[in-house]
Amino acid sequence: MLNTMKKSSLVLALFAIASTALVTITFALTKDQIAYQQQQQLLSTLNQVVPKAQHDNQLYKACVLVKNPEALGTEQPMPIYLASLNGKHSGAAIEAIAPDCYSGAIKIIVGVDSDAMVTGVRVLSHQETPGLGDKIDIRITRWVDAFLGKTVDNFQDKSWAVQKDGGQFDQFTGATITPRAVVKAVKKAVWFYKTHQDELQTLPLNCEAN
Repeated sequence: MLNTMKKSSLVLALFAIASTALVTITFALTKDQIAYQQQQQLLSTLNQVVPKAQHDNQLYKACVLVKNPEALGTEQPMPIYLASLNGKHSGAAIEAIAPDCYSGAIKIIVGVDSDAMVTGVRVLSHQETPGLGDKIDIRITRWVDAFLGKTVDNFQDKSWAVQKDGGQFDQFTGATITPRAVVKAVKKAVWFYKTHQDELQTLPLNCEAN
């Protein structure tokens, strides 16, 4: 019986070693492809929120990490991609978090031009209920297009709210919390850019190091 147990233990140990080796080899073989796919997805999203006509630089490389919990919704540094056209600053794409949502935090990215006018908004990740809160996702509805062409002239502007709160943005039936949180997060991101645009252009490009 002891010999049987030893054999079983040996088989399990060999199986564990083989499994670990397989996972390691698979990761090594696919990590470059995964990184490439992630880069392509990022490029696609950046070009959606900052139109190609607005920049001629490689946005994903012109990236600074900024920590501002009040404006960006998290204690973690968030990437801001700086756009330029013909050598002149022309806008940015700002990643931010809407922390006060119904089913957890929502990560967004907000594109603006040099006048802080919104050129695009996309939801990068969320856990909202299908058929309700998920209408913030461009794959479900075009709700985020309501931000296009808008800016924040005064942070106290009450029009930057859902209609239920006296603002200009539609809410969803049965899911007001989600659009309310996203509107708030977009407003903060736009205002942050508008009030820190010059400062952002002096920061070192440091996203690739993290």
